[in-house]
Amino acid sequence: MKPILTVQELDLVIPNRTLFSKLSFEIPQGALTCITGENGVGKTTLVKHLLQDLTSNYTAHTHFAVSRDEVQYVPQHRSIDDEYPLCIRDFVAFGLKKRSFFRHKKENEAKLAQILAETKLTQIQIQPLGRASGGEKQRAYLAQALCADPKLLILDEATASLDTTNKHELLRLLKQVMQQHGLTILFITHDPELIEMYADYELHLENQRGTLISKEAK
Repeated sequence: MKPILTVQELDLVIPNRTLFSKLSFEIPQGALTCITGENGVGKTTLVKHLLQDLTSNYTAHTHFAVSRDEVQYVPQHRSIDDEYPLCIRDFVAFGLKKRSFFRHKKENEAKLAQILAETKLTQIQIQPLGRASGGEKQRAYLAQALCADPKLLILDEATASLDTTNKHELLRLLKQVMQQHGLTILFITHDPELIEMYADYELHLENQRGTLISKEAK
């Protein structure tokens, strides 16, 4: 199976610093790959650069096997405070493709109900998102992304503010939806326990280079 993302000889420079030099790697389809490395190594910057390349159809050093519409990026920080009033169900529904929402209303309603169930949000779907716990918010962000029918899902430090129980619950859920939806997942993290337990591959960034490690090879 061909990779979903190929990077070849990529140089990435930010003001006064070279983050990566001749960076090359391939991301396998249908797997969960953790992007790892020390704080400040450039994990998020790299992902944002790759998405920018995909949007602009720039392919000198990067090649995606999917279109930008088939990629969903869930950032680490969202502007959701305790007073955010929108209920979880309506927030998740923002991920549906609006152009066809009314034309296919029944199908979209059924799809929304299914994704809420898959992400264990059905029982709290009318609760304001601002009042949700950290784990519930992360599941809502995931559910919204799933509504867009991605083939590649990228999550940036999604477990950074969660306790141990919620971290493992989210990763188990990611493995489930990966199989159910035929997804490829990139998960930015520096949590060694999660990497060891859930990653199929690890892309470790260090010294301006990247090394892809199969979990079976550990």
